[in-house]
Amino acid sequence: MSRTNQDKLNELRRRHAEALMGGGEERIAKQHAQGRLTARERVELLLDQGSFQEIGTYVTHRCDDFGMDKKRITGDGVVAGVGRVNGRQVYVFAQDFTVFGGTMSEANGLKICRIMDLAMENGAPVVGLNDSGGARIQEGVISLGAYAEVFLRNTLASGVVPQISAVLGPCAGGAVYSPAITDFTIMVKNTSHMFVTGPDVIKTVTNEIVTFEELGGAMTHNSRSGVAHFAAEDDQDAIEHVKRLLSFLPQNNMEDAPRMATSDDRDRMDESLNTLIPDSANKPYDMREVVKRIVDDGDFFEVHAHYAPNLIVGYARMDGRSVGIVGNQPSALAGVLDIDSSLKGARFVRTCDCFNVPIITFEDVPGFLPGTRQEYGGIIKHGAKLLFAYCEATVPKLTVVTRKAYGGAYDVMSSKHIRGDYNVAWPSAEMAVMGADGAVNILYRDRLKNAADPVAERAKLIEEYNEKFASPWIAAELGYLDDVIEPKETRPRLIRALESLENKRQTLPAKKHGNIPL
Repeated sequence: MSRTNQDKLNELRRRHAEALMGGGEERIAKQHAQGRLTARERVELLLDQGSFQEIGTYVTHRCDDFGMDKKRITGDGVVAGVGRVNGRQVYVFAQDFTVFGGTMSEANGLKICRIMDLAMENGAPVVGLNDSGGARIQEGVISLGAYAEVFLRNTLASGVVPQISAVLGPCAGGAVYSPAITDFTIMVKNTSHMFVTGPDVIKTVTNEIVTFEELGGAMTHNSRSGVAHFAAEDDQDAIEHVKRLLSFLPQNNMEDAPRMATSDDRDRMDESLNTLIPDSANKPYDMREVVKRIVDDGDFFEVHAHYAPNLIVGYARMDGRSVGIVGNQPSALAGVLDIDSSLKGARFVRTCDCFNVPIITFEDVPGFLPGTRQEYGGIIKHGAKLLFAYCEATVPKLTVVTRKAYGGAYDVMSSKHIRGDYNVAWPSAEMAVMGADGAVNILYRDRLKNAADPVAERAKLIEEYNEKFASPWIAAELGYLDDVIEPKETRPRLIRALESLENKRQTLPAKKHGNIPL
């Protein structure tokens, strides 16, 4: 007897209900007990209500070995599709840990690849919600091939559409390389982990004893390795980070970031900026305070906040326009550039340049950090990465020298010589090869040796050097600065400069790609 249309509808509803349940009630309860949401709950949180259009809903694996022919679950461990975040189209895939531990199979790998292909074809961001036990062992090399297909698409999409990874559970072995290629990685404290080899393997091979959290937890990768950009409190907080990041970024590399309405007066001046820099050049202050008093509504979304604190990077808005902020931080290591901060800054500058986000640099840098550890660690090549990134960037580049701009670090931090578009300084700026103490020791070594009163002579020479070189005036006279301004004027000056650079077009020499000093 043939099946009626009603029978067919009932079959559809049954299969759809199965797809919604993932690995079943027991596994969902276990996921919740660990403080983690399910894949579908995460997608629902991310996307505007009712906007999700699922793709590959009924996909199942194709493996018959090891009894897998009797274990086919609808969806096969990945929920994927397209929806909207604050009205803007976004492609998303979410690994479902309740189904085979979210492991990568050939079938669900192809589903992820399809999402990434569609994102590229339609010029929209990709968000990956990662929660996976890694490659599906039962499928062997086929699973590894699926990972490689994803890695290839991550690489081809890099710099074309924004890619954001939220690691919301385990992410081990080869699985870590997909988030590593994407633009931003968000981890959740205490529930997400990333590592190439786990604690058991490390103990066997090197005899080191380390916990999951110490080895690959959110704070390890946020503060020590720099692999992750954000540490969220829970799944909901991680999703909010994704949404906020998307609000600062364009849909793709051919568009500008969305402009937001703001009630903050574009001509607002902040008198407190005039007294924020200490009189003593050796006293620290918080560059975040400078940034917050200048940007719209004091809203600064910091990236890599726990890593290389001597440099701050993040997003803000100026008169509603999205901007990337880079600033030396005098309250950490006096704001020097070292290996970690150079890597952090280079990555951020290149990300801004990829996606047409203007860069504003707040400079107070005494130079590069000296020492054998830095030299042996490759500060030359790592510092060159930051220099390369600034030189290569064609987006509008604005620079404010608040205090020190010494030595090669002056050149690196978006100076006029490397195509800075609008460079200004505050009267407190000191622009020289090095600080007065070191310069006097070198320039007047013999004079100090023969002086009747070396201490008084040295103090006099330092004062003379500061008067001549530790100021913005010589740089301004040479045209290396466009202006010397009152600190309180910084916000309206930068907004007007951004406006004037709105249609900036600058190209690089024809080439396949530059060879950044990796």
